Amino acid sequence: MSDTNKKSQEQALLESVTWNNQGLVPVIAQEADSGDVLMMAWMNREALLETMRRGEAVYWTRSRQKLWHKGEESGHTQKVKEIRLDCDGDTVLLIVEQKDGIACHTGEHSCFFLRWDSVKSAWVDESKGPK
Repeated sequence: MSDTNKKSQEQALLESVTWNNQGLVPVIAQEADSGDVLMMAWMNREALLETMRRGEAVYWTRSRQKLWHKGEESGHTQKVKEIRLDCDGDTVLLIVEQKDGIACHTGEHSCFFLRWDSVKSAWVDESKGPK
């Protein structure tokens, strides 16, 4: 593929996304093999382009105001198998292969290990460690 075609495809993708007023879009990372929802993060245009170019997830960290290549420090990278956009264009879904089965900074497989128990009116911690 020529550089011109690649750039026009990238531009078409960026124009399809409905960015919020901070220039961000929410991103859900879902594990390809298990279907588990691993985490939610944010991307700006540069992060989405870097994700496409690297084939690994790159997010925008709102707290540090910079690009964050998932796993750059921990080694728990996310190899991107697919990039999907929801029907409104305002949420991105990454289908990923999670290295070492750890997506959460707590060391958990998924960031979604707390479950609301309506009978107990309390959060139940279902953390198990990495898969």
